[in-house]
Amino acid sequence: MNILFFLTPKEEVAYVEEDDSLRQVVERLEYHGYSAIPLLSKDGKYIGTITEGDILWEMKDKDYPDVHRMEKIRIMEVPRRRDNEAVNVQESMENLYDKITNQNFVPVVDDDQTFIGIVTRKDIIVYLAKKVKEQEEKEKTK
Repeated sequence: MNILFFLTPKEEVAYVEEDDSLRQVVERLEYHGYSAIPLLSKDGKYIGTITEGDILWEMKDKDYPDVHRMEKIRIMEVPRRRDNEAVNVQESMENLYDKITNQNFVPVVDDDQTFIGIVTRKDIIVYLAKKVKEQEEKEKTK
């Protein structure tokens, strides 16, 4: 099994880009109901992860700007306190499991560090729960 089995492709992932404003990022997080979102460069490379906490600290530091001031703040000006570690699409499942235990999602990149999608903790848990159930069913029929 490889990482691609669990991959949610970039086309299906909400993300923000480095030239987005703070307001755009807040609106995207709100719209999707996420607490963290991948941050990509203009050329599609994974930069890091923007979290609600990052945004709240920035808003506090900027004296809670109104939405018009938020449009002028570029997301790259917002300090990130913790980026989700990415995995290369060719890495082992063990590396993925190590990261997913501490992150809600793991960004997946290719050899050029281009973002190709994410693997979510939920997808891994659902898969493992299904395997446990299958094993239990198999043991019942013995």
